Amino acid sequence: MTLGDFRTLLNHLDELTFMETTGFPVPAHFHITEVGQLDRFFIDCGGTVRKTSKVNFQMYVDQDVDHRLSVDKLKGIIDASLQQLGLNPQLELQVEYQGTSIESYGLSYENGVFSFQALHTDCLAKDKCGIPDKPSKKKVALGTSSCAPGSGCC
Repeated sequence: MTLGDFRTLLNHLDELTFMETTGFPVPAHFHITEVGQLDRFFIDCGGTVRKTSKVNFQMYVDQDVDHRLSVDKLKGIIDASLQQLGLNPQLELQVEYQGTSIESYGLSYENGVFSFQALHTDCLAKDKCGIPDKPSKKKVALGTSSCAPGSGCC
């Protein structure tokens, strides 16, 4: 979901509801403590230099149970970030949320609820480092190995 998609969906809501990947709702007294752009400039394992950008919401839950972030207040925060930070509304949106550590999620939307979507790592240079597109379903009998001794694959 892009920041622009998210902002448009807010026009159809009276209240904000977010759902964790566990199926439990984010407590209603959450805060959006930051809206910003995260830029990554890196080299992948195949030697290709890459740059990616995302919009990031930092979501924080504290003991202030009387706090409620209204839809209008969040729209104002987003509008200010678009204007003052020059954020691109076409950038993908991710949410940082406190779990065991700081966790990052994508978002989906259905029936008035924004749901966290797990993000996954991937190799960006499979063709250069020998990772097949789809894992082979090769069966190996117990007690045997398809790795040659000293090959480093075991």
